[in-house]
Amino acid sequence: MVAHIGDFGLAKFLPLRPHQSSSIGIRGTTGYAAPEYGVGNEMTKEGDIYSFGIVLLEMITGRRPTDPIFQEGLNLHGYVKMVLPDRLMETIEPTLLSTHMEVANGYSRDEATNLKRLEEGLISLARIGLACSMESPGERMNTSSMVHELHQINKILQNN
Repeated sequence: MVAHIGDFGLAKFLPLRPHQSSSIGIRGTTGYAAPEYGVGNEMTKEGDIYSFGIVLLEMITGRRPTDPIFQEGLNLHGYVKMVLPDRLMETIEPTLLSTHMEVANGYSRDEATNLKRLEEGLISLARIGLACSMESPGERMNTSSMVHELHQINKILQNN
């Protein structure tokens, strides 16, 4: 799993003047580019937030947005939304669990407590991914809220 962040920074293609049309065309990678780009909308920071959300969901689940299981209207966002929170741990990328438990086992903390904190952190990360990858740009999480939530998750995982 290697995250490619080539879709981020698309907002730099914003026109210099408001309401200026662009002949740049659709930019971005299928599955990562915001839905509004497919209908010709101009690129915005909300589009970058969408891409971030999709990459976050991909890292959590280990599934690409173009995975063959996503058919008949199901996508990565809908998949995670469907399993959150009760079945999320069944869909987690296995290396996330093994890496965390290896680190946690180096300490004298109870393994069940570590696993519970990990689950709480992953559920929170999945919620951020979902909030960032909402179909409508106006419904997406803003950057300052995202940073605040990520700091909170870091505290959970470090038990501060």
